[in-house]
Amino acid sequence: MHLLLATSNPGKAREFRRVLQPLGFEIESLETFPDLPAAEETESTFKGNARLKARHYHQLTGLPALADDSGLEVDALGGRPGVRSSRLADSDPERIRRLLEMLAREAPQRDSMRSARFVCALCLVTPEKTWEVEGRVEGLIIDTPRGRHGFGYDPLFYFPPLDRTFAQIPPQTKNRISHRADALKKLLALLRQESAGPIDQC
Repeated sequence: MHLLLATSNPGKAREFRRVLQPLGFEIESLETFPDLPAAEETESTFKGNARLKARHYHQLTGLPALADDSGLEVDALGGRPGVRSSRLADSDPERIRRLLEMLAREAPQRDSMRSARFVCALCLVTPEKTWEVEGRVEGLIIDTPRGRHGFGYDPLFYFPPLDRTFAQIPPQTKNRISHRADALKKLLALLRQESAGPIDQC
C-alpha cells in the first residue's frame, strides 16, 4: 500500500516508518507535498481530529492517508493538555516547562508523580473505506525531565513497568509499548482481517 502519513512532526514520522516500512508499506510524508494547505484541527477529541486530517489529505492527494491525533492527559489537570498537547507551546522544552508550571500552580499539593496517559487516535482513509482505532498507555508525570530519546513530553512520562521515562527507553522498545504502537497494532489487525494491502502475508 502506498501511504501518506498526514503529519509534519518528524518524531511521529520516524515512529510510523519504523513500524510500517518493514511490512511493505511505501511511505510518503507531508514533506513530499510542501504546498498542501494544512488541516485545521478544530475537533474536541483525538478521534475527531485524526479523522479530519486523514480525510483532508486524502481528498487533496488521492492517496490513502493515515493521520493521528495524540497527546497527554494528566489527571491532576482534569485531562489537560489533551488535544492541545502540541499547541501548549512552540517547542518541546517550552511545552515541558509549561506543563510543569500548570501542575505547580493548579495541583501543588498532589504527589510529585501524577497519573497520566498518552492517547493516540489513528484514522486511515482510502478510496474504499475508513478505519479508526485508539491506543493508550498509562504512566505518571514526574517533576524533572529524564532521558534524551523520544520527543514531546517523553522526558516527563514515567512508565512504571520499566522504571524509566519514555525518553530513557530506546526507540525500538518504545515502539512496542507506546500509545502509538498500541493504536498501530489495532489498525494492522483490522487490515489483516480484511486482507488489505501488503500485510496479508505478515
